Amino acid sequence: MVALARKTLLHEWRRFLSAVVAVGFAGLLQLLQAALVLGIFGSAGVDVTGSAADVWIGYPGTRSVDLGRAIDPNIESRLLMDPAIARVEPFIRLDGDWHGPADSGSESVYVSGIDPRPEGLMFAHALSPDLRARLDEPDAVVVDRADIDKLGVAVGGTAAINGHTVRVVGIGSGLRALGGVNVVTSLATARRLDSDATDAGWPTYLVARLREPAMADAVARRLKDNGGFGPYEAWTATAFARRSALYWMLDTGAGAGVLFLAGAVFLAGAAITGQTLAGAVAGSAREYATLNALGVSVGALRRVVLEQAFWVGAAGLLGAGVLGTALLALARTQDVPVALSLPVVLACAALVMGLAALSGLAALRGLSQADPASLLR
Repeated sequence: MVALARKTLLHEWRRFLSAVVAVGFAGLLQLLQAALVLGIFGSAGVDVTGSAADVWIGYPGTRSVDLGRAIDPNIESRLLMDPAIARVEPFIRLDGDWHGPADSGSESVYVSGIDPRPEGLMFAHALSPDLRARLDEPDAVVVDRADIDKLGVAVGGTAAINGHTVRVVGIGSGLRALGGVNVVTSLATARRLDSDATDAGWPTYLVARLREPAMADAVARRLKDNGGFGPYEAWTATAFARRSALYWMLDTGAGAGVLFLAGAVFLAGAAITGQTLAGAVAGSAREYATLNALGVSVGALRRVVLEQAFWVGAAGLLGAGVLGTALLALARTQDVPVALSLPVVLACAALVMGLAALSGLAALRGLSQADPASLLR
């Protein structure tokens, strides 16, 4: 019967092609939605994922990296007392108002003040040593290549942030943040841009590199005992990046629409594929009736239909995988924030095969017409 299912698909491929296309299209949409969700909401923690720090220290209860508040710089002393910590450096993150050339208007930006030395932890994965060296220049800034046109200035051009003149000295990649433009500068420049604040110069976060990165969870738990160094909380880099992404995905309501759309795509794909398979089964009713008359049980015929649904799902999954890989590669060349992980890919594949299984069950109704008596009409 399994061989019969495959042979029927090959012989009657035109009849099943629309079902394969429906399953593949639904799978492709699921895959692209998942990649966009992970990419867009994952960019909420680009400061964390683009850096080499193992532990982040910030204001207690901070729910996302962009919601940080200034903390007492004396907390650094507490961190350096821990024998597991090899390096500590401050990170300043503040809101800015960017004014470019007169014809480009203004833009809200995030200013990220980092240690520009080659061994600096912040944006270690996103900035080359050459770009970091350029940030040593007074009032120098680096922006992401995807945002340079939005800011209306080229490399070497000048603009104003919070009324202070800055100069774009380079373009990086992997700096794009969710909800605004990320402008990277040195700690000294960031302090000048924040000169009007009452806690000017205080870091938004302290980031630490450990002698043994595998001890990050234990160190973060140990640091919760602040010992009178002021209010702060410690998170591992992985936990803080996930915390930021989940805040934007769930707590802001932005993810609800995406989840609703994913469910609608799944149901629409199931309905279309189910109807297509049911039509294919109904179109082969006389063949199935003949098999039934020759002694093939209805249960065996059901297994044939379900096997056909499986191969339809597998073919659709293969097409979705090939086309999805090409589209994601194209998206990355255009700086579209997309990301995938193996568990998410496997989940999408499971959804596609589940869609095919539901469609196969719906198509079983067509076997009601496979009555040997119908051959006498």
